[in-house]
Amino acid sequence: MHVNTGRVPVASVRLLLPSPVVELADDRMARHGLRLFLKRDDLIHPELPGNKWRKLKYNLQAAAEQGHRTLLTFGGAYSNHIRATAAAGRHFGFSTIGVIRGEEHRPLNESLAYAAAQGMLLTYLDRTAYRRKADPELIAGLRERFGEFYLIPEGGSNALAVRGCAELPAEIDVPFDVICCACGTGGTLAGLAAALPPGRRALGFAALKGGRFLDEEVDRLQHEAHGENSGDWSIEYGFHFGGFARRTSDLDAFIADFTARHGVTLEWVYVAKMMYGIFALAERGAFAEGTRIVAVITG
Repeated sequence: MHVNTGRVPVASVRLLLPSPVVELADDRMARHGLRLFLKRDDLIHPELPGNKWRKLKYNLQAAAEQGHRTLLTFGGAYSNHIRATAAAGRHFGFSTIGVIRGEEHRPLNESLAYAAAQGMLLTYLDRTAYRRKADPELIAGLRERFGEFYLIPEGGSNALAVRGCAELPAEIDVPFDVICCACGTGGTLAGLAAALPPGRRALGFAALKGGRFLDEEVDRLQHEAHGENSGDWSIEYGFHFGGFARRTSDLDAFIADFTARHGVTLEWVYVAKMMYGIFALAERGAFAEGTRIVAVITG
């Protein structure tokens, strides 16, 4: 691919869009009079699943139109966004740089090893410096070190990402009342909520401990993308299982049980925490009888 043509040849990658919507038959939902549907965004592409593709789609287009040859982004050591950006670079002809939070550890974990295998150059910032990832001075230093690049924020969340995620609700071909998604940086929830039909609401599940900043982030992203805060949305903060990329025996047992019941293995950093939360809220009576819930399986 010649990036300076100003176009990203999406047709060159086989994407399953719209992704399927399937109803989940589960007695734990049925006994509360609830219906649960899975929006299988994880099936969009094995290397560019779900909200990762939706967030990257218009950013890749912008990078190509601006003549960039390199993408630089930020993420933790277990970031699915880092993996997807590395894969997107390989598929669409961009060099990629991943700025990773924390110190380098060898051997690389599975996520970072995958990113490196896609051709991503990995560099590291200690946690103090990483908190300044949006600081113009830090970004300028990265440009001095690596040359010119197209900057994609941590988690891929910016106005263009919100635009991509906002395309999802229109793909849902069943009546629904609530749409649920996992939250890491807020971009997916911001897009979903902004595009909801009247009378629907969006519910996010924070995957990290101390994530109360996400309320402000969703507001900021919606204003950046649309000039206003829109949609009926809220965030659940009680299902992080100890923090980002942390897991417990309860979460592992839920994942194993879900696989046995439904033949779907839930990604554990984000998706499993959301699904656990949905079932827990159902048990608490948080959803009125007759509520139709869509859970976005981002992969």
